[in-house]
Amino acid sequence: MNQVTPYNTEAGKKKEVEEMFDNIAPKYDLLNHVLSMKIDVLWRNTLVKWMNKDEPKEVLDVATGTADLAIAVQKETGAKVIGLDLSQLMLNVGIDKIKKLKLDDQISMEKGDAENLRFESNKFDSVCVAFGVRNFENLEAGLAELRRVVKENKSVYILEFSKVEGFLGPFYQFYFKNILPQIGRLVSKDNRAYTYLPDSVNAFPYGDKMKNILLNIGFKSVEFKKLSFGIATIYKATK
Repeated sequence: MNQVTPYNTEAGKKKEVEEMFDNIAPKYDLLNHVLSMKIDVLWRNTLVKWMNKDEPKEVLDVATGTADLAIAVQKETGAKVIGLDLSQLMLNVGIDKIKKLKLDDQISMEKGDAENLRFESNKFDSVCVAFGVRNFENLEAGLAELRRVVKENKSVYILEFSKVEGFLGPFYQFYFKNILPQIGRLVSKDNRAYTYLPDSVNAFPYGDKMKNILLNIGFKSVEFKKLSFGIATIYKATK
């Protein structure tokens, strides 16, 4: 898999991803909802409804960003949620949101590295990641950590961009490669962040390839659901 990085410097992917999200944090939510026409909210809700069947009491949300998924999980399941992210500025936006919703006794936010989690093994009833695994420096190491901290017979839920196939594919690719980066650049003032998005998606495994990676690192079963003609996919990987 090609290692696509936001800024193509010598700093390494992890450092660059942290810097990128620090740069775009103030405008991240606005851009997310505008660029996806709020479909990202439906995608997260689909993941949460799937997770809710497991009746989790304690959930880890990795690459939590501004806490949209963490909040959705808490509201649907009633679970205690820990949100973890590399970018402190993204976390700060999420912390403000959580306080306004008076959920700070249910959701805690902390800075941390998905590839080196501080938690003991078999701790969480569910682990989730929305649009985060694509940014891992070492995909297998990050996925193995998610598997380590979820309980036996419980699941990791991953929501990630995939590729639109069929007749809509070329139209979506045009939007993704040409229009989306321009809007992202104008609003976020970061020249690379929204060019990195399509580049990283196009380099990322999806569907059966992603399923095989998850099985190879030790999950016993993997299911996936394509969303919105394949723009995104949810993977449920059971330990």
